[in-house]
Amino acid sequence: MSAQRSMQRLSDLKETTQTWRSLEDKARHLVELMDLAAEEGDQAMADSISQEVAPLAARLDDLELQLTLSGGYDHRNAILSIHAGTGGVDAQDWAQMLLRMYLRWAERRGYTARVVDILPGEEAGLKNAVVLVHGRYAYGYLKAEKGVHRLVRLSAFDALHLRHTSFALVEVLPEAEDQAEVAINPDDLRVEFYRASGHGGQNVQKVATAVRITHVPTGIVASCQNERSQHQNREMAMTVLRARLLQIQLQKQAETLAKLKGEYVPAAWGNQIRSYVLHPYKLVKDHRTDVESTSPDAVLDGDLDTFIRAYLRSTVGAGG
Repeated sequence: MSAQRSMQRLSDLKETTQTWRSLEDKARHLVELMDLAAEEGDQAMADSISQEVAPLAARLDDLELQLTLSGGYDHRNAILSIHAGTGGVDAQDWAQMLLRMYLRWAERRGYTARVVDILPGEEAGLKNAVVLVHGRYAYGYLKAEKGVHRLVRLSAFDALHLRHTSFALVEVLPEAEDQAEVAINPDDLRVEFYRASGHGGQNVQKVATAVRITHVPTGIVASCQNERSQHQNREMAMTVLRARLLQIQLQKQAETLAKLKGEYVPAAWGNQIRSYVLHPYKLVKDHRTDVESTSPDAVLDGDLDTFIRAYLRSTVGAGG
């Protein structure tokens, strides 16, 4: 597995090098064309070249941001969990809205996102969901989304249509790359099989294909019900379990390092990282960076990069 990881890392580095060289060649070519257009006084040609500069600049900005993603796990796939918080049915509907937002964001970036487990709400929305996001730097980008998200809107579930505030918690973990990275004693696992709820049609109800795995020493539970077979669900549940155990290892390392530095501030529920206000005005505000958008519909449709970029840049040199 170590050799396989090294080969993958080498392949990633080659791809990165080729990307930068290609970008350099294209930029040089555009500069030469612009100089030619200036010499000949060809304004139409200059305007045409200018239109090619914007996407090139955007790509350069994206690559420069990736340079900040130098953490040992930033290049990995991500496991994203959404949990409905305070707010009843509205909070469960809010969790459903967040799930759609992240699926749309992943689609925009060309990532593959699979909902591996979901617990629907009794009336609407969902209580929690787990999504595996495949793509280079998926964890590096999505780690910016960890925390409590707050929604203010007129409730669709209130007979008086009053304004409600709802909360949901987003957790993001890096995927463990192989079994050796997180040692799990099979004797420490309690595996249960059950019928999936709300997904897959009648066949799912007839056969206990869903899997719930409990890591007895820590009490951590991972489940999966959206794959086609019991075996696939078990493998996916183990993937989620390894990621959560890896997170515990990383937290212990971080706490130890922070104590050596003389400070440790634990992450805690209650302080929202971002507010999404749909009434009485429209605004999305990130409370960590003060970045705002007056187009919440676009944000909820997956247009998150402005917020993610600002947060990641704010953490450069700050230990984030």
